[in-house]
Amino acid sequence: MKFRVTPGNLQGTAKIPGSKSNTTRAVAIATLAEGTSVIENPVPSRDCLSTCEVCRRFGAEIENLPDRWIVRGVGQPHLPADVLDVGNSGTTLYIVTAMAALIPDGYTVITGDYQIRYRPAGPLLGSLVTLGATAFSTRGNGCAPLVVRGRLKGGKTTLPGVNSQWLTPLLISGPMAEGDTEVVVENLQERPYIAMTLGWLERRGIRYEMDGMRWFKVYGQQSYRPFHETIPADWESACFPLVAAAITDSDVTVLGMDTRDYQGDKVIIDILQAMGADVEVRNHGLDGIRVRGGRGLTGIEIDCRDIPDAPPILAVLGTQAGGRTVLRNLGASRLKETDRSRVIARELRKMGARITEEPDALIIERSELHGAEIFGNHDHRIIMAAAVAGLVARGETVIDTAEYYAISFPTFYEVMTGLGHPLEKLED
Repeated sequence: MKFRVTPGNLQGTAKIPGSKSNTTRAVAIATLAEGTSVIENPVPSRDCLSTCEVCRRFGAEIENLPDRWIVRGVGQPHLPADVLDVGNSGTTLYIVTAMAALIPDGYTVITGDYQIRYRPAGPLLGSLVTLGATAFSTRGNGCAPLVVRGRLKGGKTTLPGVNSQWLTPLLISGPMAEGDTEVVVENLQERPYIAMTLGWLERRGIRYEMDGMRWFKVYGQQSYRPFHETIPADWESACFPLVAAAITDSDVTVLGMDTRDYQGDKVIIDILQAMGADVEVRNHGLDGIRVRGGRGLTGIEIDCRDIPDAPPILAVLGTQAGGRTVLRNLGASRLKETDRSRVIARELRKMGARITEEPDALIIERSELHGAEIFGNHDHRIIMAAAVAGLVARGETVIDTAEYYAISFPTFYEVMTGLGHPLEKLED
């Protein structure tokens, strides 16, 4: 499928779906809890549905209702009868790899789509081996397909901090190991995601210790309790209509957000305000966040260490800000579905953007954009960012592999067209 976009402005109110990161953690932890859990406001994105399917193969019974998911967990995961396919979900890949290390008998094989088969998992595999499991890549390159066998015994291990998705699995599965698990992390990035994971552990009564996001100890031989929780709205998804409103002559309000949530991308509010946008936050966002466009924006420096999904839409924002916008600390963003920093720079240049790529930074100057043929790279963040860029580009912008927007934001098309976005679906 392709998106066709023409210039336009937005008007109205939009509801943002639940957080993908929280939904994925909720389904995994509910599977590890013996009993029935209820997850309100889950996001039925492709990634989260992949998580559900994998957890079913671990033995969980999952009922996907429109407004809630009911998970009957198994406590101890069962040995899957078939290969686990995580689809396009990197978070799921890493979490279920560590869950498989809890199974003492037999081997679990884990794979995914072509992008997943190039997502690096070597540091996680190494830590699982150090902690007592068998874990290896079938191709010997640290990437899926992966083969895992338990039993996770516990011990001490070290991880590089460039990707928090290697740490979260150890924190989630560590409580069910035979002994205590200690992890030392070097220069941890994406810290809000670890805070989110630890929040889930705390609410389940899991005992752990930590020292300044550098050292973590999770006590073994614990168990998860079933729960009933509501998933907060997704800040990563909210970035797209908020930025779209700021760079056009628009008036948009998004509902249901909470600035007190763990999610790192809530910093988009601070970024927009620092650049001069008209942003009104009502009751921590619960009663709406209103952005009125038409103001001149000024470029700033933005540290992307904790927001690895944001560089594509921030790069679009930078093209509409006076002076220079500099995105720094992009290491984590290069390890996602694509090297997002490099890909968004390449695709926006097709539209006339003035972007300079450095090893760990993007330097963006105000640019007059024009329509172009954009390769979405099967990456939902690139596709949605390009769709926003099309609002301020002369002429027509066409984005291919557009169906991948549903990986994280399944109502993106409905939300944006409901606000008046001149966005059209074209079947290949």
